[in-house]
Amino acid sequence: MEAIEIRGLTFSYPGQAEPALRGVNAVVHTGEFVTLCGLSGSGKTTLLRQLKPALAPHGVRTGEILFEGKSLDTLGLREQSAKIGLVQQSPENQLVTDKVWHELAFGLESLGYDTPVIRGRVAEMAAFFGIEDWFYRDVTALSGGQKQLLNLASVMVLQPSVLLLDEPTSQLDPIAAGDFLTAVGKINRELGTTILITEQRLEEVFPLSDQVLVLNGGCVIADGTPREVGGQLRAAGHPLFFAMPTAMRVWAAVPNDAACPITVRDGRDWLGTFASEQTLTEIPANQPPQSSGNAAISLSEVWFRYEKDQPDVLKGLSLTVRKGEFFALLGGNGTGKTTALSVIAGLQSPYRGNARVRGTVGVLPQDPQALFVKKTVREELLDVLYGKQPAEVEAGVARAAALCRLEGLLDRHPYDLSGGEQQRAALAEILLRDPDILLLDEPTKGLDAQFKQQLAALLQTLCRRGVTVFMVSHDVEFCAEYAHRCALFFDGSIVTDGPPRRFFSGNSFYTTAANHMARDLLPTAITAYDLIVACGGAVPTPPETPVETAPPSADNKTNVLPKKLPRWRKWISVAAGAAAVWAFIKAISVTDLTSLVDSSGVTGPIGDY
Repeated sequence: MEAIEIRGLTFSYPGQAEPALRGVNAVVHTGEFVTLCGLSGSGKTTLLRQLKPALAPHGVRTGEILFEGKSLDTLGLREQSAKIGLVQQSPENQLVTDKVWHELAFGLESLGYDTPVIRGRVAEMAAFFGIEDWFYRDVTALSGGQKQLLNLASVMVLQPSVLLLDEPTSQLDPIAAGDFLTAVGKINRELGTTILITEQRLEEVFPLSDQVLVLNGGCVIADGTPREVGGQLRAAGHPLFFAMPTAMRVWAAVPNDAACPITVRDGRDWLGTFASEQTLTEIPANQPPQSSGNAAISLSEVWFRYEKDQPDVLKGLSLTVRKGEFFALLGGNGTGKTTALSVIAGLQSPYRGNARVRGTVGVLPQDPQALFVKKTVREELLDVLYGKQPAEVEAGVARAAALCRLEGLLDRHPYDLSGGEQQRAALAEILLRDPDILLLDEPTKGLDAQFKQQLAALLQTLCRRGVTVFMVSHDVEFCAEYAHRCALFFDGSIVTDGPPRRFFSGNSFYTTAANHMARDLLPTAITAYDLIVACGGAVPTPPETPVETAPPSADNKTNVLPKKLPRWRKWISVAAGAAAVWAFIKAISVTDLTSLVDSSGVTGPIGDY
């Protein structure tokens, strides 16, 4: 039976000449696990939201969507809420209550279920997802992975027949993401729930998928099993093939007659068979150092906490990042990585230790919407260049749009963009400021494989020009391939760091799919390209990416972030302020300060002065 049937669906956002979806036709059978993939802005999120009418974006739609044989438009709001569940990208945006148990019960309470039914379903979901240990905790005390798991449980307590997931692991660390996707797979297998998921982590979702739909420019360009879709993208030379699972990419680049592997286990078996017939090329154990410049970022025994009575988030953190270095900080959700970034940026001040930066700083926050204040992307970029000559402004906007693939998005509202497009727009804003130090918090979140390669080329160009890149990331594959140095953050400080090859080959769990696949045969291999070269394959040529950008500013001032003032300096400041107030009062010959202000505002004496 068809759970969902899409017939000729076309959708256009208001004021846009080009439709976001073009004549989409697809069938999803009951109980299937379907993955929607495509380049950023290809229409994945738009399509997913069309399947949840209450959250569908405003615009013009033609075509038809059938849900369990009936037009989706005829489905009542109550039935729609109960039968079609949706989990969004941000773990924070879907939480509405303060306690875990109340979050689980909220949907059922809103639909008017009886208390015994609510208690029974909540208890069942808590046991199914293994959250009994934090059942009574505050939602704010949960990690990112726990919050997203709670979102999933809060949707599943309604017992939907279809579950929609919009890049649900984009803000989770690799281990939390794996746990979450394992739970989704369990829901599909054991409960028979139909799953439609958009996801950039194809390494993890392909093994779970029965069907894959590939969107490009709002059209379905490939449809089939993961192996079939991988073959179609490979034959077409599509950029999305660079996002395929590592085992599939290595297999495709090496001449062989074996069946296409999908999972890491499949890849390990394939590599073992290949190595028994062919000689593998050794991978160098070490990588040469990438930067020997002066220190651009220096942290010395930095301690920080958000409130006086709360535990420390940073605990004696010491770190040096040199000019022109690409440094990647990895670690689990809630370990303090973003806090460390905010201290380096000067947004937070440590209560002990020193934090020094040399040069101007640009910060890309984890939530790109924090930067958006204008009605269009073009206005956002123009605002950064305010006060410059018209020719310089025009050239700057064109350069940023080309670098970040925004040419067709300049007249769109930033909030109407997909998650990946918002990341690119925010990055364009930061790059226009030409910072000496670039601080990036999860910059690859929501980005497709093609733009990740473009971003990497851009960051490498900036580093060669002396810009320092400090990146907080969960994207181990990206860090392994492009970073100069990686570090693991745990319990408020760095526990290990080193060049990517040494760093990832020394980890058992926090490492890449390529290292998992080849550890027994090639212990120091950490990327798909390592394995392709070792097997004598042809390394695919990545898509061309524009990397021209203006040189960084020449501001080399050292900024020392303030520590707490000594008490004696505070008393001097208070005394000086009091003296200034007394001198002002004497000057205007008024001793009763209440006479300076009345119900209509300031009175004559203070107005004159």
